[in-house]
Amino acid sequence: MKKKNHTLVSEFTLQGFSSFCEHQFTLFIVFFALYMLTLAGNIITVAIISLDRRLHTPMYFFLGMLSASETVYTVIIIPKMLCNLVGLSQSISLAGCAAQMFFFITLAINNCFLLTAMGYDRYVAICHPLRYTVIMNRRVCIQLVWGACSIGLIVAMTQVTSVFRLPFCATKVAHFFCDIWPVMKLSCIDTTVNEILTLIISVLVILVPMGLVFISYILIISTILKIASAEGRKKAFATCASHLTVVIVHYGCASIAYLKPKSENSKDEDQLISVTYTVVTPLLNPVVYTLRNKEAKDALLRAIGRKLS
Repeated sequence: MKKKNHTLVSEFTLQGFSSFCEHQFTLFIVFFALYMLTLAGNIITVAIISLDRRLHTPMYFFLGMLSASETVYTVIIIPKMLCNLVGLSQSISLAGCAAQMFFFITLAINNCFLLTAMGYDRYVAICHPLRYTVIMNRRVCIQLVWGACSIGLIVAMTQVTSVFRLPFCATKVAHFFCDIWPVMKLSCIDTTVNEILTLIISVLVILVPMGLVFISYILIISTILKIASAEGRKKAFATCASHLTVVIVHYGCASIAYLKPKSENSKDEDQLISVTYTVVTPLLNPVVYTLRNKEAKDALLRAIGRKLS
């Protein structure tokens, strides 16, 4: 009977925000506005970094890659979520669900390791300023980005293969996108092995890069405190503040979502956490890095000036 049910499941239904029936249109307006701001902010960030030669530095190279990754990341999830909110389409095919999960995992892990690369870049810039251009050369930057993407692809292939080899009996995904845990819950069989695998991978791809970032910042802070002038210390802290803000929000949400025992989270809590790292965090990058960064703001003003003239 289980095998028969498995063969009949050809699509899932994303329940999305079904527990907020009365507020779905309001949620649609809010998320649509945030989505437009996220797309515009990240695309503008990539554009000004590409066009302005003054921003052709390792820090902005990584920021451009992060913004491009965040743009695709939101396109994978949010349009489908918006359709669900207005009742256009709550169903998703098995293949569509697998594809969404694959790209979500790839890009989420890629973002984690890009933030680690950015932390390493700040460490070299502050702790080894005289050797910065030698250590952070173009080849090293490309290798770090390629490494982040490769880890994401390998983990995504492993996770998606293990999840979609399970037989499914239920079809209602208690989420607004095909995340690992909600899809696994639909299986007919015991998923303990899959859960252990997911937890091990989550620990490795969240705690390892997070640990590397915080080690970088311990070394950075110890170096900054040795700077004699108050102005020098202030400038050094300012170069790290934007990155540290995004790191805390990104890794904090990821840790709560994937390392906290599942029994402790209600469906609404899970979705609230997911909204933070799928909607809010991608918007943080252009706001924190571009609007609070003098070099990026100046580049944007120069681009606008050229366009008007």
